[in-house]
Amino acid sequence: MSPNLLAILPLLLTLVLALWLRRTLVALGVGILSGALIIAHFDIGQSLGYLLEIGAKQFYSQGAWQWWHLNVLMAMLLLGSMTQLLARSGAVEQFGDWLYRRIRTGRQARIGVVLLGWLVFIDGIFSCLAVGHVCQPLSQRYGIRQTQLAYLVDSNASPLCSLLPFSSWGPYVMALLAGLSFLPVSALEAFIDVALFNFYAITTLGLSLIVAWFGMGFRPIENAVLVADPVEPSLTPSQGNPWLLAIPMLTLLCASVGLTLWSGAQQVPSWDVSAWLAKADIGAAMRDACLLSTLVTLVLLMLSGRSIGKLLGDLAHGVRMIAFAIAILLCTWMIGAVIQDLGVASLLAAWAKLYLSPSLLVAGMFLLCAIMAFTTGSSWGTFAIMIPIGGEIAHNMDVSLLLPVLSAVMAGSVFGDHCSPISDTSVLSATSSGCLPHDHVVTQLPFALIGAGAALVGFQLVNLSVATLFVWFGVIGTALGLLALMTRFYPPWLSARSQTN
Repeated sequence: MSPNLLAILPLLLTLVLALWLRRTLVALGVGILSGALIIAHFDIGQSLGYLLEIGAKQFYSQGAWQWWHLNVLMAMLLLGSMTQLLARSGAVEQFGDWLYRRIRTGRQARIGVVLLGWLVFIDGIFSCLAVGHVCQPLSQRYGIRQTQLAYLVDSNASPLCSLLPFSSWGPYVMALLAGLSFLPVSALEAFIDVALFNFYAITTLGLSLIVAWFGMGFRPIENAVLVADPVEPSLTPSQGNPWLLAIPMLTLLCASVGLTLWSGAQQVPSWDVSAWLAKADIGAAMRDACLLSTLVTLVLLMLSGRSIGKLLGDLAHGVRMIAFAIAILLCTWMIGAVIQDLGVASLLAAWAKLYLSPSLLVAGMFLLCAIMAFTTGSSWGTFAIMIPIGGEIAHNMDVSLLLPVLSAVMAGSVFGDHCSPISDTSVLSATSSGCLPHDHVVTQLPFALIGAGAALVGFQLVNLSVATLFVWFGVIGTALGLLALMTRFYPPWLSARSQTN
């Protein structure tokens, strides 16, 4: 077998098994094991040693603790515990009772999910966990299917974060951009310019609003309570209390932003917010914000009368509930290390440099990064490989296409990650929303392909030097046209349309 084909075999096995068995953890495990065997030349002893090595490196490597990984895991544990505290103590139910008196239709409930996703913008993983867990009980009340909730959660997590320099994505991407010595503007200016042409992320956010407004593509839950009684509000069983949920969420939001800026300000003597963001310790800020909000939740619930024994039980249940997502995340990191050692991403990048035509450079870079992110399940990993390589290719071929190519790298990476069955955000969106990862990926894929088709048209028009206004007309027109065709001819959407409120 060709060495190149052998190198991509673990990825193929992982993807096929994830889609066939619908067991993401098993698929990741097989991919990791097969990759280890290939790297160790099928020596069992060396393969086991390699697995132990890459497993340990996720926590301790080159004489230093891997605080990003540790902080993310601690934040996940704390978020899982906090959301179970809110759900099991009745805080979410009380928020639902309060919301019940104000939301009159399933449309308003779906829009609420989108807006909550925009409110919790600090990190993609955090958004998937927090919004999914918090909105799952509310979605049941207002007839939102679990797959639709997962779509709304996922589509307003990573795509939104990729556009905001003050999210956790901003400093990471700006650090990669700053490494390009030929970049014509500052890293922050480049990030903003790249975000403005991230056609996939912007289209995805727009599509999620359309889906939330019209409810298309998903059948509502039968026999769900979709309309509150506007005439006799006093007959509702409870007035509800929004603060048991709102105060922890606002604490989480404010602490995330505040601690992120504070951590950066400690490293920078000037009053430069962009410099603060570039130097901020996002992982520690996430961890500390989650810890603070969990403590606030515990205090509020104790004051509301919940016993310490029940609170401890809630915390333990939260850890158990989040354990599967943590296992998936750990395996995702490990298979990322295997992929890196196999040189798959570099192989794909080398093929691009050899075979991409200058007239198809931007659109081709979008497709390449989409394939890489889909097969690796990691947008950040694709950024790390392709921002330097894509920038170098564009600089050598046509310097005027440098920023559009970087936009294509960002957009393609987000698209591939968004529809990959082994992506951490795909899995976390599904598990936090109460559905299987396979079901989430399958129902989200048509919307992702619409966004990708519109983005592909936009990037090709940019490559042809079409005016920006007409480029956006092409993107929006393509997206709406594909959406109309899918609504009219795609069988699953046809069956859902007649039942949508």
